[in-house]
Amino acid sequence: MTFDPGQLGQSKADLAEALRTLRRRANRTQVWLALRCNISQTKLSNIETGRIAPSVIDVELIVRALDAPPSLVAEVVALARLAHTEWQGKRALWRRGLDKRQAELAGLEAEARKLRYFLPAMMTGLLATPEYIRASLGHSPGDISKTVTKKLERQTVLYDTTKQFTFLLTEQAVRWAVVPGAAMAVQIDRLVSLSHLPHVRIGVIPLGASVSRGPMNTFTIYDQRLATVETFTGRIVFQDARDIEEHLKVFELYERHAHFGPEARGLLGDWADLFRS
Repeated sequence: MTFDPGQLGQSKADLAEALRTLRRRANRTQVWLALRCNISQTKLSNIETGRIAPSVIDVELIVRALDAPPSLVAEVVALARLAHTEWQGKRALWRRGLDKRQAELAGLEAEARKLRYFLPAMMTGLLATPEYIRASLGHSPGDISKTVTKKLERQTVLYDTTKQFTFLLTEQAVRWAVVPGAAMAVQIDRLVSLSHLPHVRIGVIPLGASVSRGPMNTFTIYDQRLATVETFTGRIVFQDARDIEEHLKVFELYERHAHFGPEARGLLGDWADLFRS
């Protein structure tokens, strides 16, 4: 099945209708189906009315209990994965206000204990200097001063020692000159400084490293419950366990090719010196 981003929000309602229709066509009651799937009738009712989005496992149990044909099983399972996926378009984010988006990110960071960031092209706001943040928002409409302030406020989470942070940056992400050379050197110095925090791991992947999978997107994984992927036109939020597991596997692949600790600081120091020269 293929879907455009606008269909993601509708998938939850479509899934509820599909499951309800399947049960009725099979001439089964909610009580019977709930017993077969080892779930409560209340939960099944909430699934069929769209009040909650079932997990992919729940959906597979339901459609197999109803003896649905394989082609229909695949279609309904695809709907289940979409029901756990959210599209956040950039224009909608702009209309709401980018500073409000920063409050949402701060909430995600406050709840998570293990945070993983893969950065193939640019720094993330948590690692950025004020100059870098302001320059990176230059394409955004309206007054960005509130957004810059909120991004800087979010950086305090890096000093919460109950959390574990891993940032993986490609050489391009480190050296992409968002600001002039002297300011880029300061930005890289900040990475070196943060890398000394015991609960913050900063890994760099230099150009020339032999990695079998290309760095397609910036993405962030919050514990093992949510992943966000950045595109030019918006953000995709994954909550399905299979999608999160796939991003974890990709992250672990890149992590194995990254340099940490003194080796990373050596590379970062060399790149900062290039900007100073």
